[in-house]
Amino acid sequence: MKWLTSELVAVLPANASSTDAVALRFAQEVDRICRMSRRIQATGEVEQWQRSLARHRINKCLHYFTAGSRRGRVELHSTLSAIAYRYVAPRHAHMGFEGRYTLLEDFLQGFYIEVLKAFRRENAVAADYTPRTRLELAEYMTFTEQYAKRRITIPGAINQQIIVLRAQTFARRQPAETCVDMDLAMESPKTEETESHARSAAMKQVREQMITEAVDPTDRVLRDRVIQELVHYLEDQDQQDCVDYFTLRLQDLPASEIDEILGLTARERDYLQQRFKYHVEKFAQVHNWELVHQWLGIDLEHNLGLSSQQWDDFLGTLAPLQKDLLVLKRDRLTTGEEPLDSAQLSELLGCTPKRVQRTWGQILNQAWKYRNQLNR
Repeated sequence: MKWLTSELVAVLPANASSTDAVALRFAQEVDRICRMSRRIQATGEVEQWQRSLARHRINKCLHYFTAGSRRGRVELHSTLSAIAYRYVAPRHAHMGFEGRYTLLEDFLQGFYIEVLKAFRRENAVAADYTPRTRLELAEYMTFTEQYAKRRITIPGAINQQIIVLRAQTFARRQPAETCVDMDLAMESPKTEETESHARSAAMKQVREQMITEAVDPTDRVLRDRVIQELVHYLEDQDQQDCVDYFTLRLQDLPASEIDEILGLTARERDYLQQRFKYHVEKFAQVHNWELVHQWLGIDLEHNLGLSSQQWDDFLGTLAPLQKDLLVLKRDRLTTGEEPLDSAQLSELLGCTPKRVQRTWGQILNQAWKYRNQLNR
């Protein structure tokens, strides 16, 4: 414990609290692991293993401490999500990313509660213990990651991580898929049998969903056109690898499968994602912003997706040139006149056409950020 305390004090800020308590819990955990592990006991190098395990926990704890509450939780959530993603849905369930994401969020909320109970139990703290200091929160996130990755051997089964076993149990508890005749759901029942079938909860739910959330054909056409135009744009920019990546993303394939198909390393995938994001933003905010904004329902006709009050507040954040350009475009729209091109706008604003295009891209970018801020 003294060694652990000195290691923490040497790195942490002078005002960091709870150092002794955290060091004690780390020491007790490492000692328990080394005593219970036959493999470690058989090596005859127990002290070396103690220091190695303790060092690993210190480094992980300091990583979360440096990241802070917000970024640390995001990293932890991302790590656990990547492990559990493929296991939270029932087998043979035809479920896309959105469906799996919803199940994953539900599963992890319950898993975090389980981990907190395990932390209280294994560290002999109060029954209502909750991390309160930054170091205690980093310790708890370290424990959560270690607990999730613990391996358990079940008789007659393979050695598996705890979080995977919990995710598989969660998936088995999900209700089975129900087969529903979509034509019968919208037809009036003609026999007693079909009438009884029509009164079932599943049929009622399907009918309500079909009536209240019917797909707008116009929206589907616009979406397909956006996809087609984006592919053309990427091809014109000689970004065929981005086209391949985009095509696979549209099929809801997991990142591991995309990497395997395209033959990418993790680093190459990160670089490709950044390049793809850059071109998508350029396409959506400069190259074909009218089409994208129309599809999303955030075009100029709808005040870039802002309410009247939000629109007035947004105008107050713009520079004079940006506001003048936006007013010119908006006025032409409200009067029903033909929109002005870059040359006409540059003449009215007293700047070059290139600056007009750059300024308009800045306005759209600021509007995206403003909407995201409101959503948060």
